[in-house]
Amino acid sequence: MKNELEKDIPRIIGEYSSGNEGPLLFVTGGIHGNEPSGVLALQRVFKELEKTKPSIKGKIVGVAGNKKALNENKRFIDEDLNRTWTEENVQKNDPKSHEEKEMFEIIDVLNDYSKAGYSKRYFLDCHTTSSASLPYVSVQEVNDNDEWAHKFPTYIIRGFSDIITGDIDHYLSRTGMTGFVFEAGQHTDERSVENHEGVIWLALKEACDLDLSKISTYPECVERFTKKNAPEQKTFEIIHRHGLKEGETFKMEPGYENFQKIKKGELLAKQNGEEVISEWDAYIFMPLYQSQGDDGFFVVQEV
Repeated sequence: MKNELEKDIPRIIGEYSSGNEGPLLFVTGGIHGNEPSGVLALQRVFKELEKTKPSIKGKIVGVAGNKKALNENKRFIDEDLNRTWTEENVQKNDPKSHEEKEMFEIIDVLNDYSKAGYSKRYFLDCHTTSSASLPYVSVQEVNDNDEWAHKFPTYIIRGFSDIITGDIDHYLSRTGMTGFVFEAGQHTDERSVENHEGVIWLALKEACDLDLSKISTYPECVERFTKKNAPEQKTFEIIHRHGLKEGETFKMEPGYENFQKIKKGELLAKQNGEEVISEWDAYIFMPLYQSQGDDGFFVVQEV
């Protein structure tokens, strides 16, 4: 990736308001420390907002996720920060791992922007994938999340948060916020930063009534995502998760990309020396090509 993160990223990457009442747009990047794209995109967005000072309703806040892991370019330090946001962990409020401590720091930031001060609260959680991927939205079907997600022009995945508990979008949705996860592409692909920047600008337009033509980098800042990189909007649902247990060996067959078609009988991976054969005529989703992680792959079908 051309742009490198600076060391010691602040928790609040930036915030911007033009003084008008309205909603909160809460954007997180780097929940996984080997996924710097969202942080880089937020830095670009706040630099442009401070330069052009456009009028918006409400406020946008950009927040760094796993700061220590970002500095070390690791997915996590002790455990996956995107699995710690369970009701039990939050209610217990007794952080033991590094990631639990970072989780409570992020919650403290969010609590500074209470519901009372805003007409509505939106969230956008920025991620990337270990394999090559088209950009897509991952949405939990609660609140008005799904309706909101369909305002954005790319693939939409339903059901991930129903399978994987403890992720940040699960927590934010539980607090009544409206939003989704945006997966912009492969970790080190420069297009991932373009896609994250584009979706943040679109979220500012949809949530905070930003007139994009007032931005000096428009239309390129949005069209690199919407016209150059994003597929035509389709909606998919997860039908299978291939989970991994601690200590198991797992290796995907090379060359799989997100949303690639698979057929029954196809060799997908090897696990503990045994072949993993497809039982589906469908699409592969999030094939694992990194050392850390407990999801080997998912299978999705078009709705």
